[in-house]
Amino acid sequence: MRNPLARWPAARQLTGRDRTGRGEAARSQRTIELQPRTHQADRVVQSICPFCAVGCGQRVYVQNEVVTQIEGDPDSPISRGRLCPKGAASRNLVQSPLREYRVRYRRPYGTEWEDLSLERAVDMIADRVITARAEGWQDHDADGRSLNRTLGVASLGGATLDNEENYLIKKLFTALGIVQVENQARI
Repeated sequence: MRNPLARWPAARQLTGRDRTGRGEAARSQRTIELQPRTHQADRVVQSICPFCAVGCGQRVYVQNEVVTQIEGDPDSPISRGRLCPKGAASRNLVQSPLREYRVRYRRPYGTEWEDLSLERAVDMIADRVITARAEGWQDHDADGRSLNRTLGVASLGGATLDNEENYLIKKLFTALGIVQVENQARI
């Protein structure tokens, strides 16, 4: 009869040839049956991580048009297969059960959220930017020097914007006279 202690990884490590516990001693029936999360993917799509301006390469594993796993792309000259914790968890951007797929709005002093159409939400934002710009517009300073700016609007972009998007946002806001423009990826 076989030794019952042999089922325990620590006993196999101490009594067997695998003294470091990184090979046969660490195996169990469960670990033998494990398969990589990427094993069932129909296809692999190369992508770029959306979280910051670094641009780490990603391999996106897709099964039946659903993202099943995202890993670093070892062919990327930027990240060489590595991802930060946010990049490694970026699957949640598209697959999280907590992700909102509609515009939610809570009126000032309101207690309930309501759904808005995207068009209505964009119109509300545009109206508020136009109003704040007009109310906070400064043509000249106290000494008569030309300013042509507003301090009534500011922008703090998210880290999911890439360099190109931040460039376009900066150009748009500068054209509107908005001078307080920053993005989180740089902070």
